[in-house]
Amino acid sequence: MTANNTTTTSSGCRFADYFVICGLDVETGLEPDELSALCQLLQASKGRDGRVSSSTDEGENYEQSPLRRTFKSKVLAHYPENVEWNPFDQDAVGMLCMPKGLSFKTQSDNRDPQFHSFIITREDGSRTYGFALTFYEEVASKQICSAMQTLYHMHNAEQYDILHTSSTICINSSESNSDNCSDIPTGMTKLQRFNSYDISKDTLYVSKCICLIAPMPFMQACKKVLEQLHQAVTSLQPPPLPLESYVYNILYEVPLPPAGRSLKFLGVYGPIVCQRPSTNELPLFDFPINEMFELLGLENVLQLFTCALLEIQILLYSQHYQRLMTVAESITTILFPCQWQHVYVPILPASLLHFLDAPVPYLMGLHSNGQDDRSKLELPQEANLCFVDIDNHFIELPEDLPQFPNKLEFIQEISEVLMAFGIPPEGNLHCSESASKLKNFKGSDVVYDKKNGNVAGSALSSYELLKENETIARLQALVKRTGVSLEKLEVREEAGSNKDLKVHCDKEELKIHQLNIQIREIFANRFTQMFADYEVFVIQPNQDKESWFSNREQMQNFDKASFLSDQPEPYLPFLSRFLETQMFASFIDNKIMCHDDDDKDQILKVFDARVDKIRTLNVRTPTLRTSMYQKCTTIDAAEKAIEMRLAKIDHAAVHPHLLDMKIGQGKYEFGFFPKLQSDVLSSSPASNKWVKRSAPAQWRRKDRQKQHTEHLHLDNDQREKYIQEARNLGTSMRQPKLSNLSPSVIAHTNWKFVEGLLKECRNKTKRMLVEKMGREAVELGHGEVTITGVEENTLIASLCDLLERIWSHGLQVKQGKSALWSHLLHYQETKEKKETVLGSTSSTGIIQDQERRKFDGFAMPPLKVSLTQDMRHIQNIGEIKTDVGKARAWVRLSMEKKLLSRHLKQLLSDHELTKKLYKHYAFLRCDDEKEQFLYHLLSFNAVDYFCFTNVFTTIMIPYHVLVIPSKKLGGSMFTANPWICISGELGETGILQIPKSILEMTFECQNLGKLTTVLIGHDNSGLYAKWLVDYIVVRNEITGHAYKFPCGRWLGKGVDDGSLERILVGELASASQETDERHCRTPPLQQSPSMIRRFVNITPTSRQKLNTGQIQESVGEAINGIVKHFHKPEKERGSLMLLLCGENGLVSALEQVFHHGFKSPRLFKSIFIWDFMEKAYMYFESLEHTDLAQEENWQTRAKNFCKFVAAINGAPRNIGKDGKFQLLVCLGARDHLLHHWIALLADCPLIAQMYEDTALIKDHTLVNSLIRVLQTLQEFNITLETSLVKGIEI
Repeated sequence: MTANNTTTTSSGCRFADYFVICGLDVETGLEPDELSALCQLLQASKGRDGRVSSSTDEGENYEQSPLRRTFKSKVLAHYPENVEWNPFDQDAVGMLCMPKGLSFKTQSDNRDPQFHSFIITREDGSRTYGFALTFYEEVASKQICSAMQTLYHMHNAEQYDILHTSSTICINSSESNSDNCSDIPTGMTKLQRFNSYDISKDTLYVSKCICLIAPMPFMQACKKVLEQLHQAVTSLQPPPLPLESYVYNILYEVPLPPAGRSLKFLGVYGPIVCQRPSTNELPLFDFPINEMFELLGLENVLQLFTCALLEIQILLYSQHYQRLMTVAESITTILFPCQWQHVYVPILPASLLHFLDAPVPYLMGLHSNGQDDRSKLELPQEANLCFVDIDNHFIELPEDLPQFPNKLEFIQEISEVLMAFGIPPEGNLHCSESASKLKNFKGSDVVYDKKNGNVAGSALSSYELLKENETIARLQALVKRTGVSLEKLEVREEAGSNKDLKVHCDKEELKIHQLNIQIREIFANRFTQMFADYEVFVIQPNQDKESWFSNREQMQNFDKASFLSDQPEPYLPFLSRFLETQMFASFIDNKIMCHDDDDKDQILKVFDARVDKIRTLNVRTPTLRTSMYQKCTTIDAAEKAIEMRLAKIDHAAVHPHLLDMKIGQGKYEFGFFPKLQSDVLSSSPASNKWVKRSAPAQWRRKDRQKQHTEHLHLDNDQREKYIQEARNLGTSMRQPKLSNLSPSVIAHTNWKFVEGLLKECRNKTKRMLVEKMGREAVELGHGEVTITGVEENTLIASLCDLLERIWSHGLQVKQGKSALWSHLLHYQETKEKKETVLGSTSSTGIIQDQERRKFDGFAMPPLKVSLTQDMRHIQNIGEIKTDVGKARAWVRLSMEKKLLSRHLKQLLSDHELTKKLYKHYAFLRCDDEKEQFLYHLLSFNAVDYFCFTNVFTTIMIPYHVLVIPSKKLGGSMFTANPWICISGELGETGILQIPKSILEMTFECQNLGKLTTVLIGHDNSGLYAKWLVDYIVVRNEITGHAYKFPCGRWLGKGVDDGSLERILVGELASASQETDERHCRTPPLQQSPSMIRRFVNITPTSRQKLNTGQIQESVGEAINGIVKHFHKPEKERGSLMLLLCGENGLVSALEQVFHHGFKSPRLFKSIFIWDFMEKAYMYFESLEHTDLAQEENWQTRAKNFCKFVAAINGAPRNIGKDGKFQLLVCLGARDHLLHHWIALLADCPLIAQMYEDTALIKDHTLVNSLIRVLQTLQEFNITLETSLVKGIEI
């Protein structure tokens, strides 16, 4: 023994907990694996239901040939009997060691051993790893052989009958054509060739499995241990020591290597080395990550990675168990520093297929039999599913998946590493190349194309391929024996000292270690760069830990809005969704709960150290918060640490030795793996101090609970309560129980799902309302804004996802990708059938009396509430192609119309339909939960959403326009032809003629967004061309949003200000007159200056007199509104027109400035500010022709002023005096001239004639402060609506 032999170890844990043997129990004989068979039968019967038309032989899965059937495997033995810190779970281990049960083969079949690993997640979220090697042994039992022969006789007789009858009815069969008939004889010969087992000629083999259960995933080492044990029973020479010695050694004498150290121990035929990262490196990961890139290609891996980060349901699909495990483990390891928080079952046993119904995020692996293609796979939930067909290099993504930030640079950086290791970034597409093609391969190709040769010690099996090519098979065997490596590739040069290091593992293994760490470092670096300043945004709780913990689901733990406002625009779609995930919330919770470094969770400690390093490097160059891509710089150091551990082995374990066994025990029998002597394997050696079991058990438990408890500084009772609650919260859905699958267990699991969905619904609605209400409070002037459009979109998308998961739970039959849309279609169909039967007595035009009365003040009947009508609106939108898209659009429309809860209640009120579509345990059939769910959704009616209007910006929408003339003043005599132009945030209609007889019309145009202004006018034709308009109503006929545009002014020559057209500013009007009682409405938009402005000629005395302080305040508020507008993100700004021309807008405020102290020449004559502006214009014009020397600045301002007034007066438009003043103010604001003009006019001598001494415009102090306020507009780029500036050429 060397000096550094280990007898004690700091971690006090052993390398493996159990050694297990599974296989055929000769005493119980052949038992069909009913669950697996039942699953096959169900799949087959689904095919026969007629939705998936399947041919007869595919429908006969239950009647497969006996060699293809599944039989129950048993755990034949496990050593030791039990260990207290990891109780043996017989059901789970049995299921996962041989997930398909026993399989039988004959000498003509391929019987290469297959390795796979698996994982068992315990209820508290901790994991145990399993490593299994499955191989074939000859069946020694005569009874089993004769039972198989009998099964074959029965099977062949049945098959003969089926084929015989099908050949006679072939002519009558509608499905079969002449080709099918001609295939019958070949079918018979196939049957004889493949479905035969002759006890006199054939040797029968059955699968057996040996397995190690270990606390840590040292995959490479465990694989070698198992392969060497298997080699010991299949080689002609018996092993040097009895098998018990080696198993005893691995169970009791090999410790886990301490953190940051390496360990060497002996297998049957050679040394095995494993190394463990130190506490400041990335956590242990021993699966070959290169395989994931080879199987899927880099682009697909990145998409899968994005799905995992956004907690989208992920289903992996492959006929190789090890591929499922490798991809699952690889994708979860690159999530660092986050951890997958939901259901994680990389290998889903056939008996647990019902678990795919889980309406929660999951990452599961499903075994394919290699024959079914994707279209035959019926999945209950596909609306938000990422389906990964590993063997076919194919990935199916959910809709609207955002792009990972800096994706192109990221792909480039990873590609460079992959290429250096000879892996094409697009992956190795074809798993099975033809033999002829293989002959042309170079040696290096064979090594690096893992699927086309698998020379390396990789977990992929290559036998399917190599059995066809003897040369390559021999080459492979040679390489394995000699350890010679064939590749000649330029791998990145390492730091000088590393080049000559002699490492204690083969080159291929070293390559796996190097590639693993390089790829993982690049992924970790992305997070470090993106979240380098995350600590600044963590919201530390201000209450004690106990109350924080009990309310933590409701608490905001991270200032998302501020964090997002600092991020580059292209990152937002991804980041806003990522910040909403459970994994991010848990990561931040972890941060909050850690007082200091000693308490810190290991992963968090590593991440924070990296973040600190980046921050110190970036002190001088503040690259944080820019989209500049920064490559990973930590690769060399990380790689060197691994190489140093592999070059200098820190610990060596005790060598295997003879045990105290009786004579005759441990006998070697060629080709058979025996049951071992349980007496010598049942207990650990007393001498090994480090194996004192009580300490590690407590240490393990303490370690698992540490992050839950110690840092909270709670007493023991609180601690227990805390842990219990933590378990109940997060882990009830972590993993399906792999044991007792009684109906009661399945029912309990489903009940957990129902509770979980309801809780999620409650939290989502609360979060969305808090955000929305917060936004409203801001618009009303309280506090700061917290929600962005991106964020609102994210929240609504996640609500759509939740609804899809609720509607997918407990479905009887899967139809289409969206369960919600499928249900809606069924409902629509039954409704339409009823309507045709009843002859549709209720006409859509009929409105209840009370509704009519309600609406009298508004003069437009409300839209009929109809679920099916809203569906038809969505079905008419050609841009939406998929069912998932239609369901989401329908949800958005229902939310905008405040009908989501009402529509869904109506949908679910058809109990017959719900019973037909859903199983009894489905969420939608749990009445109490369903009621609570609808109640939560009802709360959305408290706020206004524009989530449909703002998203579907290019669709055609019908609008209904109604003009209400004043009843008092002879609207009926009006003879001119009226026209209208409607503008919204997304566009405008252009001029539309209104039929003057009815003053009402419906037209269709591209979505205008929220409506902002209406330009109304007439052509001044006929005898009575004077028109007094009260207000105008415009309604979006899809969303039902109606906008009211108050006017209250004349349009006509010689009346009011002589205007023939006016711009009106609108507000969103509620359909009913109950708005006063509804406190919870979004604040109304600004409206046009009030109706009572001027009905007829208003005397100066009747105008409301404001004092100078009030006028200053109104100017300040108007400017403030514009400043706030420009500080919002561009996509969320409302209409600027409201802030300029609305009731409290800038034009209105400046009107008050110029009206203050204005002298009226005659008592009953209207005063218009434009009269003053025109006089000022004439004054400045006359000065230009005299030679009065004025300073240059003054001259420029005067010229500008005159140019604008002349342009407005000369425009070919019929706007009145008030309209002209409005235009002047808007143009002055646009060109940043207003403050110059105010200064200019205040100095004009005309002021003395036209204003009283008390007038604001004569007070120099007030004018100067007004100029300063107006100067703040200079930094903003104001654009005006085209309807306002039409015809003005400046």
